[in-house]
Amino acid sequence: VQLQASGGGLVQAGGSLRLSCVYSGFSFESNAIAWFRQAPGKEREGIAAVSGWDGSTYYRDSVKGRFTISADGAKNTVFLTMNNLKPEDTALYYCAQDPYFNGSFYWGVFRSYGQGTLVTVSS
Repeated sequence: VQLQASGGGLVQAGGSLRLSCVYSGFSFESNAIAWFRQAPGKEREGIAAVSGWDGSTYYRDSVKGRFTISADGAKNTVFLTMNNLKPEDTALYYCAQDPYFNGSFYWGVFRSYGQGTLVTVSS
């Protein structure tokens, strides 16, 4: 199982970025994939997840309305489109899988975090 995040960079507040997570070694249809982030000095937190069953999504309140998670099964890729970025969104962003997804999203069960991609938002 591998998940590799990319697409981070430096952006001004109010700007946008799209992150990509390329996955391999498992079938997305029986999993969920989520994006996590870890800011300096803070714990890692889950921010967005998508179900391989039916495409349903789940978001942390702090990113609702600004971030969108989507999946392209043909490319084995999950995207995170981030709009109206704020300095507090600065963090290392990771993707991970829930291999036992049963229809409910729980941040604590995700695993197999790949290398992250750094997002820096300047004010």
